[in-house]
Amino acid sequence: MKIILADDHALFREGARHLLQQMGKDVEVLEAGTCQEAIAHANQHEDIDLALLDLHMPGVTGVECVVHFQTAHPDVPIVVLSGSESRPNVQAVLDVGALGYIPKSSSSQVMLSAIRLVLSGGIYLPPLVMDQELAATEVMAAPQATSRGQTSCCLTERQMDVLKLLAAGKPNKLIARELGLGEGTIKVHLAGIFRTLEVNNRTEAVMEAQRRKLL
Repeated sequence: MKIILADDHALFREGARHLLQQMGKDVEVLEAGTCQEAIAHANQHEDIDLALLDLHMPGVTGVECVVHFQTAHPDVPIVVLSGSESRPNVQAVLDVGALGYIPKSSSSQVMLSAIRLVLSGGIYLPPLVMDQELAATEVMAAPQATSRGQTSCCLTERQMDVLKLLAAGKPNKLIARELGLGEGTIKVHLAGIFRTLEVNNRTEAVMEAQRRKLL
């Protein structure tokens, strides 16, 4: 596994590199101090599995690095590392294609779990953002019974809208267009669906929703 770790603080990179290497003996971490160095690493290695990008590095502002990297290497999953837990920041990086947002205040185990989730096809958002999203929408009041006789989870009405379109096989862009929302907001809802249904990706979400008779 090859992971690009881009952050302008060498001390943080050193600690993060040791942490990432706990994922396995075959993990290779390519360090970069700037966005340009991160893209250069990706240019030189066609088998990059993940890019961990600091939100603020010299030469770029805000989400610019995510945009530049995404444009140059659209197939490489991007996770943003940041000292901020601002919801607008999270929304901004999701809107330009990032699949995760890990606050630097997170524990080592949270960071590793978040990375594994993204590598398995999921989306990771910090709990604070998910709690804010849940509080901003109306929760379905009447839980349904599952096929196993258990009480189903509660999804918001908007999450159910997203889930139905997801089951129809529509990509995020079309779901966003039909619901009149931004793609970043759709990713927030997807992350909430994944967490509530205890799944890691879109296919598993649809299968689990069908099993629970939510669809």
